Amino acid sequence: MTEPTMTDPAAEPTQFRSMDLEAYLVEGGKLTAPENAPARYRAELMRLMATFVDSEMAGAAGFADVVNAAPGIEARIAASRIVLEKHAHAARVLKIMSDFGADARRYAQSHPWAARLPREADIGASRHGEDMRLAVFHYPLEGWVDAVAMNVLMGRATVIQLEELMRVSYQPLAEAFRAILPVETRHAELGEEGLARIVESGGGPEAQDSVDYWTPRVAASFGTGASGRYETHQRFGLRHHPNAELLARWREEAEVRLAPLGLTLP
Repeated sequence: MTEPTMTDPAAEPTQFRSMDLEAYLVEGGKLTAPENAPARYRAELMRLMATFVDSEMAGAAGFADVVNAAPGIEARIAASRIVLEKHAHAARVLKIMSDFGADARRYAQSHPWAARLPREADIGASRHGEDMRLAVFHYPLEGWVDAVAMNVLMGRATVIQLEELMRVSYQPLAEAFRAILPVETRHAELGEEGLARIVESGGGPEAQDSVDYWTPRVAASFGTGASGRYETHQRFGLRHHPNAELLARWREEAEVRLAPLGLTLP
């Protein structure tokens, strides 16, 4: 039998998965349908998708609460657009999850997306509650300046994480993330534009306080430096760069964007 290649339309037969799946995926191979995914791969893929969907749902719910705190109609329109588009991104990935058996119709009501911990809580990168949101989305926003500062920091983190995930080895999900990336990039840019206006109007000290608060919480969204799950994801072609590398890149990019505003990362 000729061994299937990455460009072979028959590159996912059962005997290939059992013998050479990890080598195939590490080298850039793609899976294209749920029935071609072994059990462990399915479990890790579902976890990855649930983390994204739940984070988008929780992020949108938190941001929705501060839309009316925006200082003008244009800012409210931009904030509302972010909320809308985050829900759309969640729905797009949830559609792929439904191919694996998730109940998309009930998902939106399955968790209290707007629930938050006290502001002074410190849970690091650990999960809290029953959903799979990143820990940063368990903390409450306190007004418009705080929401914009958080959006700048987490928006840049989301872009970096999506650039990693758009190479994921499950082809339908990779295509979804590639489509989502430019919209999330624009969300980050809107935050940067809003933060510049805040600083220009004298809100620099308040913005710096929020940057100080959110920096360690956003940093925790990259996970720990030595993650056993990363090793598994790398073997399955679900990840390609370690957490520490992505975190370092985020800090560098965030500092570049904050410096012209006279703001710094702690």
